[in-house]
Amino acid sequence: QVQLVESGGGLVQAGGSLRLSCTFSGRTFIMYKMAWFRQAPGKEREFVAAIDPSGRNSATADSVKGRFAISRDNVKNTVFLQMNSLEPEDTAVYYCAARHRASALPANEYNFWGQGTQVTVSS
Repeated sequence: QVQLVESGGGLVQAGGSLRLSCTFSGRTFIMYKMAWFRQAPGKEREFVAAIDPSGRNSATADSVKGRFAISRDNVKNTVFLQMNSLEPEDTAVYYCAARHRASALPANEYNFWGQGTQVTVSS
């Protein structure tokens, strides 16, 4: 079974940076597409960024484009989210997600989730 463990969250001032990490275990990492989502208090979970199994192709939500970047290390079985120029509106619980590259799920749906890591941006 896939297991995902996020780390790197915390409290940061507006304009600061954080780097989230998600460690993958239980299956062959390179077979999985990875993504980051976030959920702010009182809001629905939203897509942040995704990266294909090779790491060559990625997508980022318009709300964070130019500030956040997703990457992966297929040797260390880890996916990262580099967050720069953080804003109070980025405050949320950030979740790592995975789906097998051959999954029959609808596009952009993920079936494995981490427990989340809190990011709080103060103004």
